[in-house]
Amino acid sequence: MALCVDEPLIPKELSMQNETVAYESLMLIKSHISKSIMGSIPDCDKVADYMKFVEEQFVRSDKTLASTLMRKLSGIRFDNFKSVCKHIMEMRDIAAQLKSLEVEMSNSFLFILY
Repeated sequence: MALCVDEPLIPKELSMQNETVAYESLMLIKSHISKSIMGSIPDCDKVADYMKFVEEQFVRSDKTLASTLMRKLSGIRFDNFKSVCKHIMEMRDIAAQLKSLEVEMSNSFLFILY
């Protein structure tokens, strides 16, 4: 929450210290972001701006993830090398991931896929 709120006006003596802390915070955040999405996030001077771009990137990647999970769920087939329980648990896991992305599926749809 604090990273997404505009900065209050700061007295000049604290300004340099706060700029250093803000820069270190930005570098820490950048060091923990996956290199696969790093190129799609523009360079920013403020942490709040950077976090806004990161949030926008995740909205787009959630749609891609949902599409990938739907493809995986519809392509999964039972084979005799694993148990029925493992097969059902794998399908249930993918369905739970889709539900967390707000993609709703009925139980009858999952049964048809089985």
